[in-house]
Amino acid sequence: STFQQNIYEQRSAVVYQLATMKSAQFLLFFHVTLLEYCTGFSGRTSSSNLKMIFGAASSGGKVEIPKDSSARDRQAIAGIKAAMGSSSASSLLECEFPALEQLNKLGDGSLRSAKEAEQANLDFVMKLIKELKPVPFLGPRVWLLTSSASSKSFNSAAAMKSKAAGAVYHSLRNGLPTDVDGGDIVLLLNPSSRGDYSAAKTVAFSEVSTSVVIINGFAKDQKSVPGSATMAYYYKPLTYNSQIAGYLIRKFPEKWTTIDAATKETVLVTSDNDILVKGTNTPDLRNSVRAIQKAFDTRAIMERKSRT
Repeated sequence: STFQQNIYEQRSAVVYQLATMKSAQFLLFFHVTLLEYCTGFSGRTSSSNLKMIFGAASSGGKVEIPKDSSARDRQAIAGIKAAMGSSSASSLLECEFPALEQLNKLGDGSLRSAKEAEQANLDFVMKLIKELKPVPFLGPRVWLLTSSASSKSFNSAAAMKSKAAGAVYHSLRNGLPTDVDGGDIVLLLNPSSRGDYSAAKTVAFSEVSTSVVIINGFAKDQKSVPGSATMAYYYKPLTYNSQIAGYLIRKFPEKWTTIDAATKETVLVTSDNDILVKGTNTPDLRNSVRAIQKAFDTRAIMERKSRT
């Protein structure tokens, strides 16, 4: 019809404009969407097309300590997109990092820092949505799910920002979403209960095999996230002598990398099989901490010798 032709022409114009500014990955992204539209598909991206769209992001590279929170966010988003584009990654992904710089994930325990952590997490998710869905009306449908324990004020803010970004918002207070397709991407922000984690597993391992990303989950135990999941991004400051002495970073598809904070040198590289606690997606930090301690102590001994 004339209406459909007009929409097609508008979308084609958007593709042309963005193709001149963005990478080949984005060009492929929009070509896939246009192909679906022109062939009479339902308009949603299939799970196999997600691999095509994000496959260009799956190349590795040297893992470095991010200079600031913006660099960390870019690193995390790159790891998530790489995992989505990889046939070796699970449909259940996880991303974990301290939301607030210089503080642990939950802040210092005050209500103010808790609010700041909520806002920082929400800001990161909005960045991620914009990377996964650069133009709101094109590409895969993205869901933002919030915990059944999230406050009403946080849910309202998440719903408003999701709508502006072209994503679908759903609170797990209302149970599981019922209209998730195989080509959809589901982002679960700050799950904090057994029911939240169970919902993530139910959606990810359903027949439609939707990509689910758990972002900065709280109150995890050994049953929260199974060993079959994939850690797309992990960033953890490691302390020694009451100071940050190193970092453990995993940016998919790279291995788990322990980096000395002072020298910025890699002191340990570990595979999933060697670092994950059996049956879980949680790393055992002991070897990384030992490697940092050894590097710290060796450097201190050398410095003392140089002064004598």
